[in-house]
Amino acid sequence: MSSSVNLDAAESPALPSAPSRSWARASADLRQGWRQRSLWGYLGWQDIKQRYRRSVLGPLWISISMGVIATGLGILYSALLSIPLGTFLPYVATGLLIWNFVSGCILEGSEVFIANEGLIKFLPAPLSLHVYRLVWRQTLFFLHNLVVWVALVIIFQLSLSWTLLLALPAFAMLVINGGWIAIVSGVIATRFRDIPPIISSVVQLMFYMTPIVWRYDLLVNNPNPNIAERAKLAELNPVMHFLEILREPMLGEPIVWHHWYVVGVITVLGWALALLVMRNYRARVAYWV
Repeated sequence: MSSSVNLDAAESPALPSAPSRSWARASADLRQGWRQRSLWGYLGWQDIKQRYRRSVLGPLWISISMGVIATGLGILYSALLSIPLGTFLPYVATGLLIWNFVSGCILEGSEVFIANEGLIKFLPAPLSLHVYRLVWRQTLFFLHNLVVWVALVIIFQLSLSWTLLLALPAFAMLVINGGWIAIVSGVIATRFRDIPPIISSVVQLMFYMTPIVWRYDLLVNNPNPNIAERAKLAELNPVMHFLEILREPMLGEPIVWHHWYVVGVITVLGWALALLVMRNYRARVAYWV
């Protein structure tokens, strides 16, 4: 391992004298995991390098794969929906870019502790270290795929504005929520091993229920009142709100602030649930894996 990574950091400092099921233990786990960012940062980067070991293009395959899928879907659905390709292709590509991050946190989050069984049993490290490693790895994937968005901005000369700056706090919100999602789904899936396949099926369904290859604004403003009324049900999809707070500034579209309000509420409730799960079940994960 690189000399820049301190292996001794993997050892957790003594926690305050508190019961194993306590808020102090749960919050201390999160703090200690964050302090070991040199370790999980190194491991997250090695995960990507290992996946593309001996490949000629290496991690560039991440961007190539996403670019091919986005181009195919953009061409197909722009023809089916009669939307100009220059407008719709960046829309689809940006949606896929964000969706890949969200779905990655959900799918890999449900197996974050199961996949790290050996480390959890034999390495005295905070449980949150594995969550930070997962979110960091998904962030690296996102940054690789960001090349596709930059290329489309140049090719189609998208008109961006100062609202592009909102992409930074928007992505920060995605990262923060990816943490609590991995904690909650990871702990539950470690106890009940049927949960990961169920989550995988739900995520596949959510892809089609989220405005990635279709536009919500076109359906909700449809002249047919039945279609317009049913389209409003998409507001019940939490992924849609996370998608829009980042896609709107990245495409230079008007900002719809109620998406931010929904995301804020979900963030607070989600982390409250994550802390509760960490408080009650953190100590049991090592026995469940």
